[in-house]
Amino acid sequence: MSATLPLTVGLAVLIGVSLGLLGGGGSILAVPLLVYVADLPVREAIATSLLVVGVTSLVGVLPHARAHRVRWRTGLVFGLAGMAGAYAGGRLSGHLPPTLLLTGFAVLMLATAAAMIRGRRTTGEAAGPRELPLARVLADGAVVGLATGLVGAGGGFLVVPALALLGGLPVPVAIGTSLLVIAMKSFAGLAGYLWTVDINWPLAAAVTVAAVLGSLLGGLLTSRVPADVLRRSFGWFVLVMGGFVLVRQLPGGVRADPALWTGLAGLAVGAVLAALACARRSPGAPVGVDRGSTRPAG
Repeated sequence: MSATLPLTVGLAVLIGVSLGLLGGGGSILAVPLLVYVADLPVREAIATSLLVVGVTSLVGVLPHARAHRVRWRTGLVFGLAGMAGAYAGGRLSGHLPPTLLLTGFAVLMLATAAAMIRGRRTTGEAAGPRELPLARVLADGAVVGLATGLVGAGGGFLVVPALALLGGLPVPVAIGTSLLVIAMKSFAGLAGYLWTVDINWPLAAAVTVAAVLGSLLGGLLTSRVPADVLRRSFGWFVLVMGGFVLVRQLPGGVRADPALWTGLAGLAVGAVLAALACARRSPGAPVGVDRGSTRPAG
């Protein structure tokens, strides 16, 4: 661990940069980092990622709150339901095999990548907020929370569309509110894990501090990175990472097939080419101008 600690902490900055730039996505990076670089057991890595993402999201709420982009009542209702689901997922995870947990996480990564590459349709940001269907919000919150607790994904990429569609929130407000929800769910999922998992607290603290610093850096970069380039490039990156995690769960004989790794390498090259093509076509709108289309949180 001592040899990989500086690398782990250095790469943890990217978790915070992701949260600062995209309003989420930290867990997509945190779990593979902690499993494959820090060499933590899967359940300990997921529990640690919940701590890192929870603290970093909580810090990320502050600038949104100052800008009045947090709908507190909506976030608390959704978040409380998500906390219940996340706690249940954290307790349930202790009875599931690590391979199943990582496979589920990889599937969520691929779903996230598809959403980021496709982009989010506008949902009428000018419309004012309407009365929330409470039962639907509670149900959606519980389901998203369950995913959070099981595989350590903050779920912001699911929360933002839900808040925008169900509550009629402008997408920037939905993003700020989602960070509150992510923090609540992450801490609840962590509480569920702590029944069965021991955390390396010094490592967790170091990674968390690095992620928080990265989130501050990400916030400074938001006005300098073209929106479509950032969203799609990160989406392709998540797609490759999800494919890598999924391949790692295959039986050893299948993983040894050169054709499989050739295909994965081809996917990676295609991702780079697609990101470069996106950069050439981008009109250059900065992320800070149109938050609604650029932050697939989670």
